[in-house]
Amino acid sequence: MTDYFDHKETRSQDERENDQLQKLQSCLLDAKEKAPFYGDTLAGVDPEKITSIADLASLPVVRKSDLIEMQSSASPFGGLGQVSTGEMARLFLSPGPIVEPQGIDGDIWRVARALHAVGLRKGGVAHNCFAYHFTPAGIMFDFAARTLECAVFPGGVGQTEGQVQAINRFQADTYMGTPDFLKIILEKADTLETPISSIKRALVTGGPLFPDLRRYYEGRNIYIRQCYATADIGLIAYESESLEGMILDEDVIVEIVRPGTGDLVTEGEVGEVVVTSFNPNYPLIRFATGDLSALMPGQSSCGRTNRRIKGWMGRADQTTKVRGMFIHPEQVARIVEKYAEVVKARLEVSENAGRDSMSLQCEVVTGCDQDELQERLEGTIRAECRLRGKVVFSEIGTLPNDGKVINDTRPITGS
Repeated sequence: MTDYFDHKETRSQDERENDQLQKLQSCLLDAKEKAPFYGDTLAGVDPEKITSIADLASLPVVRKSDLIEMQSSASPFGGLGQVSTGEMARLFLSPGPIVEPQGIDGDIWRVARALHAVGLRKGGVAHNCFAYHFTPAGIMFDFAARTLECAVFPGGVGQTEGQVQAINRFQADTYMGTPDFLKIILEKADTLETPISSIKRALVTGGPLFPDLRRYYEGRNIYIRQCYATADIGLIAYESESLEGMILDEDVIVEIVRPGTGDLVTEGEVGEVVVTSFNPNYPLIRFATGDLSALMPGQSSCGRTNRRIKGWMGRADQTTKVRGMFIHPEQVARIVEKYAEVVKARLEVSENAGRDSMSLQCEVVTGCDQDELQERLEGTIRAECRLRGKVVFSEIGTLPNDGKVINDTRPITGS
């Protein structure tokens, strides 16, 4: 029988949503009162009228791509913080730069759940190869292992020979880091003729775990799983022994929306990952990560009952430049929302003989006047994008399910 981290992993979906709804209402009340940004954006929202998780979709989205500007204009937290700078536990400044405060001490990022799923238990020794400076990754995984009552070696990044020595000296049984760095360490150990045999499991994130790399670790008898986590949110989803997608964390609410909007897509359709977390000092409500994924039907055969996503499937920020003008997914969304006849659309950007062109590929309902609709749509494209674009119609269900609102097929030629 699978050993679960806590009872939350096997509760019913109704129990889960009732628990999350209570947390959401409390979070909204606090955020409106204590965080200036939410005081403005949620001014017209009555948290007590949010009576289901589905109601969350009526609230505005906060985009990660906007954080740099928000935090520059309202330093340091962009109006999202609920306490002063000195009341935060730790302060981080990730590349961008983006400020990421740790609201309270402890496993506020909830990564212990994913570590437990990979098999780390009390008394284990975790070798942590995430950076401990500037970004929160090192601390995130350190707290997670300590929550499971394990020892941690703070290896950080680089210094492969030293990493080999430390793993063998302390007989670390668990690796935490990026997917490829463990392979570099193992190969360094082989070169030094001090092979590593103590590492039995690994939890990785921060990059793709390609199938060949997974097989490499399996060939060395290392049980490896990946999790999906961000510096802003913490754990979002994780793999279990079943390897049937990634199971959502119990303490966040995950939505999948059409890029450039806050509108939910149907189950199985690729869209942008939007997460609501309940960090008491730095809540993020409908936080658009910029990552693409899709919800999967059913639940994992491992017995965990929460919903699953397919994992990381690319980036949702598809902004491009056509003839000197930026085109954003939000603009495509504004065009489409004006026409009930359009079920789905994507803007194709191409180049021919050095000239850019774009066409709006539209799935439309049967029976509509396509000639009249085409003329209206092309006029809306000119008004919204200040550029001409063709409109091409197709049958419902024929556009790719890849989450792309803008598909730029032009070749990249230098900088």
